[in-house]
Amino acid sequence: MRQTAKRPKPRIPGSNRNGLAGGAPPADNLFQIGTVMLLFAGLGNPGTDYANNRHNAGFMALDEIARRHGFSAWKSRSGAACAEGKLAQAKVLLMKPQSFMNKSGGPVGDIARFYKIPSERVFVFYDDIDLAAGKVRVKRGGSHGGHNGIRDVDRHIGTDYWRVRIGVGRPEKLFPGSTIDIRKWVLMDFTADERNGWVPDLLAAIASEADRLVGLDDAGFMSRVAFLAPAPKRESEEGAQSGKSGPGKGKQTEEQDGI
Repeated sequence: MRQTAKRPKPRIPGSNRNGLAGGAPPADNLFQIGTVMLLFAGLGNPGTDYANNRHNAGFMALDEIARRHGFSAWKSRSGAACAEGKLAQAKVLLMKPQSFMNKSGGPVGDIARFYKIPSERVFVFYDDIDLAAGKVRVKRGGSHGGHNGIRDVDRHIGTDYWRVRIGVGRPEKLFPGSTIDIRKWVLMDFTADERNGWVPDLLAAIASEADRLVGLDDAGFMSRVAFLAPAPKRESEEGAQSGKSGPGKGKQTEEQDGI
């Protein structure tokens, strides 16, 4: 009886024969749906006092993804709050490091190594002051751009991971004439108008289109998010000054300033 050759199983981007790290991603950029774990890491500072800060946009995005897609309850694991679920039938682990922002890389590296997730299957969500408020950009690889959380992630897993930049803007761009210091700005809460306007709209759009990231459709993800949640127009300086700063209003140390 004639035997037919078995068709080889499709490779996972950046995986070896066992589906683990190693090797370059194939040209088709397809994940083996249902068998791969991806890591979505959101950056921010732990604690309720920081919860509404601009610097916590990464945490906010993951919270909305977890809520919208019915992920498991958050559980403590390797210095991070983690939740498990699926996007487009792919297994995804969400994590929020419970260290301060400038120490984010340790927990991200620990989780990635424990689950044998290579950097090309890691997506890091974080705030970006050099991106206009309400805009989102996705790119694999690149520099830290002065963001200390990303700088620390680079130290622990290298630079070949996906960056999901969430624009929070600079104060002088969003509020013309503002003289707010950048270090204070990122530890300020979004204003009431922002929390009732473009911020929840943007987070909802990111969550609703998150499955596109699983398929590496970064262009489609950015296009749909921009369509669903258009970036806001500039507001007044009065609105900026109404934003509440982080805990202690300047009492943080260099080691624990959350910047």
